[in-house]
Amino acid sequence: MDNPACLRDGLDSLAALIRQTLPLLGEDPAREGLQKTPLRVAKAMQMLTRGYFEDPEAVLAEALFEEDYDQMVIVKDIELFSLCEHHLLPFFGKAHVAYIPAGRITGLSKIPRVVDIFSHRLQVQERLTQQIMRCIDKALRPLGVMVVIEAEHMCMQMRGVEKQHAVTTTSAFCGAFRQAKTRAEFMNLIK
Repeated sequence: MDNPACLRDGLDSLAALIRQTLPLLGEDPAREGLQKTPLRVAKAMQMLTRGYFEDPEAVLAEALFEEDYDQMVIVKDIELFSLCEHHLLPFFGKAHVAYIPAGRITGLSKIPRVVDIFSHRLQVQERLTQQIMRCIDKALRPLGVMVVIEAEHMCMQMRGVEKQHAVTTTSAFCGAFRQAKTRAEFMNLIK
């Protein structure tokens, strides 16, 4: 079932553009199996890009708590799905996020929500990694933040080099994670 909260203005216009694209691909948009495809694709694209209309900092601010805790907090193995901005093909994998509080923590579910918001935009993995790190750093003002993303890219598997098992790993860190010892502790804990 479609999530109506993801649907926005422009749905019919987007479906019309998709309908115009089908003949350019060699298909007949009037064919039985394709008659509803333009609207399905338009709805899917709006759902997959809903992150443009959500504020990740506001999500973190909804659940900020004063807490005297200054050790690493890690949320790992956060599933993510995104669309590569170069080919509009999916990439998917896991994000591992850590921060070291400086008097404030956030609800644990808010970290995956931030990952979802940024991943539901047209992306490159490198930018996605940095956006998550910067958002958490700005909203929580912790001692440090580190994000590692491991993902497979369909633009590499379905086209181009067609490499089926390549995994891309990116990282971004700031603050206390600039110290090699702290980064190593994080990497040990996510393995």
